[in-house]
Amino acid sequence: PTVGRKTKKGASWKFTLDLTHPVEDGILDSANFETFLKERIKVNGKTGNLSNVVQVGRMKNRINVTSEKQFSKRYLKYLTKKYLKKNNLRDWLRVVASDKETYELRYFQISQ
Repeated sequence: PTVGRKTKKGASWKFTLDLTHPVEDGILDSANFETFLKERIKVNGKTGNLSNVVQVGRMKNRINVTSEKQFSKRYLKYLTKKYLKKNNLRDWLRVVASDKETYELRYFQISQ
């Protein structure tokens, strides 16, 4: 099963990461996260091989990832969790799918 929108020229996969809450609270730097994704996303088994296949863009508190080749949303979640772990934010934030093409970073709800 393929995820994303299909065009006449071929398939393109579009995903969005919503970083609104942690960026507004100042615990996450969206520019730093964007460069992390650009360095870590693998194309044909190689990092730093984005060329024109995968685009990573940032608009305010959202990061958009567009790919012309097959790109899994799960891989984006994996990289996001890896970034959170690296920056010791994994205990505070979780990655939640808010819809079919969007992930959102939310705080854990601590109920008493």
